[in-house]
Amino acid sequence: MSTRLYEHPIFLEHLTPPGHPERPDRLRSLNIALEHPNFERLDRRKAPLASEDAVLLAHPEEHLTFVLRSIPDGGDDDEINQLEADTYASPKTLQAIMHGVGGAMAAVDDVFSGAADNVFVAARPPGHHAEKNKAMGFCFFNNVAIAARHAQKAHGAERIAIVDWDVHHGNGTQDIFWDDPSVLFCSTHQMPLYPGTGKKDERGAHNTIVNAPLSPNTGGDHFREAFKSRVLPALDDFRPDLILISAGFDAHHRDPLAQLNLTGEDFDWATGRILEAADRSAKNRVVSLLEGGYDLEGLAESAGLHILRMMKG
Repeated sequence: MSTRLYEHPIFLEHLTPPGHPERPDRLRSLNIALEHPNFERLDRRKAPLASEDAVLLAHPEEHLTFVLRSIPDGGDDDEINQLEADTYASPKTLQAIMHGVGGAMAAVDDVFSGAADNVFVAARPPGHHAEKNKAMGFCFFNNVAIAARHAQKAHGAERIAIVDWDVHHGNGTQDIFWDDPSVLFCSTHQMPLYPGTGKKDERGAHNTIVNAPLSPNTGGDHFREAFKSRVLPALDDFRPDLILISAGFDAHHRDPLAQLNLTGEDFDWATGRILEAADRSAKNRVVSLLEGGYDLEGLAESAGLHILRMMKG
């Protein structure tokens, strides 16, 4: 399989307060893992800058305006503004956000043009908690939702599936696609846990929301069963033209923000199953976007195995 990775130095310049879990060291740890010879064939590119209009694919103009007004003016490189309880912006945050959006859109272009079979976007800040009109949970704009809308607008994709295995439910993605029969959203996540959404009976207006909540302190066997019984059958029934992954790695047993006990091998297994589903209906088109993962060792291990499985097919 041909696998491309989008990255950019600007992602290290989105700053959060000391002690905040969503910190630049997350990407530094992944970069160290990618120095292994196993990744020599990985096609690494700089994520392009998206226009601000791209945000309007998934968010109204008033939300874009709110975020733009919340970014510090750059007079002090260390200035940090608080948008809500745990979401902060620094002078370079907007550039980081827009390169993340640009990487997500370029990744979609790549898999539809055949430039790559699959793509991983190693960007921060993450996006899946951003609702239509709200920044929250470290997230400003919903990158995976923008990627889905771009696939529809630019490439005529009729059915898109989003699989979110971040330990926190992707409430923003669910909010954006609740009424949309053309997008399937499947999520495994710990419950109870922030943000409090993601019950099984949250199914969307067209039964295209598939939530598979997992109890605290459960491990890979429960995660894999949720995939086998809920996520994979939904993918096969929906037959998407593209599969997007909200790839959070905070369900790893080392992660400090949750209580699931997954290992890197569980993420490797799930990646393989999604690639198989993409082969059946989506011409192998898979785009994976980094979401959470706050233990540096757990993130590097899990994301490394995820990317390696994408390379192997």
